[in-house]
This record gives sequence, C-alpha cells and structure tokens, in this order.
Amino acid sequence: MNATPKKAKPKARRPAPKKAPADLGINRRREWRLVLPLEAEVEGKLPRGGKFKERTRLDNISSGGAYFGLDSGVVVGSKFDLLVDLPQQLTEGRRLKMCLRGVIIRLEKPDTKSKKQGVAVRFLKDFQIIPARAKK
Repeated sequence: MNATPKKAKPKARRPAPKKAPADLGINRRREWRLVLPLEAEVEGKLPRGGKFKERTRLDNISSGGAYFGLDSGVVVGSKFDLLVDLPQQLTEGRRLKMCLRGVIIRLEKPDTKSKKQGVAVRFLKDFQIIPARAKK
C-alpha cells in the first residue's frame, strides 16, 4: 500500500487588529476615576514643619486616590488627612464626612484661573465615615 502524505489545510488568515483612534489615550490607572466635585478639607504638614488646613473641591476621586487644587505649598511625599463632605442624598439626609489618609504623589503647575496647584494623591489605608460637626 502506497500512502501519500496528506497536505495540511492552509490556515485561515486572521484580519489585522484594528488600531485605536489617535485621540483615544491609554489609561494606565488601576481604578476608574469619578468626576465628583465634592467639597473637602485637607490637613497636613508643610515642608518646614508647619501645619496647614485648607478647604478645596475634588476634581475626581477613585478607590485609590484623588485630584484637587491647593494654595498651600505642599511637596511630593507629604502625608495628609482628607475629610470629604458626603452629599446628603447618599447619606439619607445625615451630615457625614469620609476620612481618608494619603500621600501626595504628583504636583502640577498652578491653574491660571484659580491659581491653585494641582495635587494628585494616593490613599494609604481604609476610610472611615464620621458625623460632620456642626459649624460654630
């Protein structure tokens, strides 16, 4: 019996992968950022040891960090406490704050309008929800 080798079927050609549109940037972040303009208070130490406390509004927040503007002269690596005012629609009408501790990981040039320096932060530990104090 004379066996002739069978020819392998040619593999079907896969179409080339589609390229992403040029205006679509690559997002290397681990968490989705939510654009929530929440009011907050930032407390921490300045480079020369003095303390600061400043009200701000968050530009965005994620489970791992946040971005906002500050007037204080902070530096990368500074630790801080962030007290975020939670909307009463989410807290069944109660006045609550979310307390977070973090470290500054990036600073950007001051905004031309508000003159506030852009501050990117990474949260260090879990958060706490506490009652907001009544204004004095």
